[in-house]
Amino acid sequence: MLTKNINFKNFKITQPNKKVSVILKKLLKKDNEILNSLNRNYKNSYTKKTLSKFKNFSEIILIGMGGSILGSRSIYSFLKNKIKKNFYFVDNLEKFFSFSKNKKKQINLIISKSGNTLETIVNSNLLINNKRKNIFITENKNSYLMNLAKKLKSEIIHHNNYIGGRYSVLSEVGILPADLMGLNTNKFRRLNFLIKNKNFLNSLVLNVSNTLSLLKRKKTNSIILNYDESSSDLFFWYQQLIAESLGKKSKGILPIVSNMPKDNHSLMQLYIDGFKNNFYTFFFVNENPSKKINNKLLSKSFEYLKNKSVNDVKQAQFKATEKVFQRKNIPFRSFELNKRNEESLGELFVFFILETILLGKAINVNPYDQPSVELIKNETKKILNNY
Repeated sequence: MLTKNINFKNFKITQPNKKVSVILKKLLKKDNEILNSLNRNYKNSYTKKTLSKFKNFSEIILIGMGGSILGSRSIYSFLKNKIKKNFYFVDNLEKFFSFSKNKKKQINLIISKSGNTLETIVNSNLLINNKRKNIFITENKNSYLMNLAKKLKSEIIHHNNYIGGRYSVLSEVGILPADLMGLNTNKFRRLNFLIKNKNFLNSLVLNVSNTLSLLKRKKTNSIILNYDESSSDLFFWYQQLIAESLGKKSKGILPIVSNMPKDNHSLMQLYIDGFKNNFYTFFFVNENPSKKINNKLLSKSFEYLKNKSVNDVKQAQFKATEKVFQRKNIPFRSFELNKRNEESLGELFVFFILETILLGKAINVNPYDQPSVELIKNETKKILNNY
């Protein structure tokens, strides 16, 4: 068990790597802005008074890219059953929504660390109007969005410049939207508690140790077998976190999100009997209650479904696939959540962020930058200037 909320089965490959333990100890001792944002005592750059100005808005339109929006989107999807407001996520070009006609109840929340993100500027340009209010989260520096916010006399919330987008989920970038969702944001930041949990720390070190062992064996594809549709956005957040943090110096891990049990009928054959450079993460959330199967429609050959719920069927498929992978010696780890709440989601955020930083330092890459992404941005500007 990782925590009281999360059952965790680790890879069964190797012993804890002493190097990983040393890196973790140093990391936890050092003053680190990213880790500070995972602590309960982190101070947001907005106040309750600021928050109260926007409580009555029933539709929030989030405009951003990558780490500026993936975290809040994963929070919304994972905890949607608790949220009464409508949130729309504009995180690509040519993706628009039909909003209600009552623009007085709507607000744009525009997020960009640099304040110069091309797609965010384009979408903001299309969605800002005189009737809808705006909040900007951006660094306190001269940028397009900072200047636009001042021109519009909009609310400006400062983005901590030491926290990169993909690590910002529990800073203002993810917590302000979560506050607007009406969630208990005090329960997300779990690092203070988790570093006192020996089982959590031991599991983390062993998990990273095993992943390093897999990388040495040229297993570089990380396939997430996700049995919870509401967690798909969580793993798209995780996908960026792992890929952008570790993909340097011809190293890295390719994270691929697979939707289960749907992909039993398309990809599972390859996962079991195809090429052997993959390792797997199983993910399941115990939902209670879930819809029951109609017994009256069952034939004798399907009586094993009698009195079963949809959740029962998914859990059986989850466990069956684990057993097959064990028999085939396919490396995997499993997360099984006992509760869907702010605490359990916060614990996953902390685990995955720590895992990523430890892996980066262990394979000798900087887990905090993304130099090659800038190449595309620069080339795009050149092309647009020549049109």
